[in-house]
Amino acid sequence: MLLSVYSPMQVLQHGKQVEEEATRDFLLEIQADKYCRTILDSTVECPKSAKQLSQDCNIPISTAYRRVQQLHDHKLLSISGMINEDGKKYFLYKSKVKGIISCFSNGKIQVKIIPNTTMTAA
Repeated sequence: MLLSVYSPMQVLQHGKQVEEEATRDFLLEIQADKYCRTILDSTVECPKSAKQLSQDCNIPISTAYRRVQQLHDHKLLSISGMINEDGKKYFLYKSKVKGIISCFSNGKIQVKIIPNTTMTAA
């Protein structure tokens, strides 16, 4: 699950602090985009194709491809290629992040990435 709200009762998770402003801004945009959140959340445990993401998450296929490309360009998804029984090549996508945490305090935004520790070779 991608969280953007901090509650004092939550267990603190250690993550990587994001220093670069452009990357922070992009991660904040991802938190605001329901399709990006859904894709990352859906691919934390097991890799999925764009077609699977479209069907499982009720995302238009063209939107699924655009968001997958956007997330991959920013190194938030890994890609592995497969060949099906018909000899057709397809790609599987897996989230590299388990969560994104943002905090706004004293006029500054802090963003942390919680890595996906279930990453395996797909």
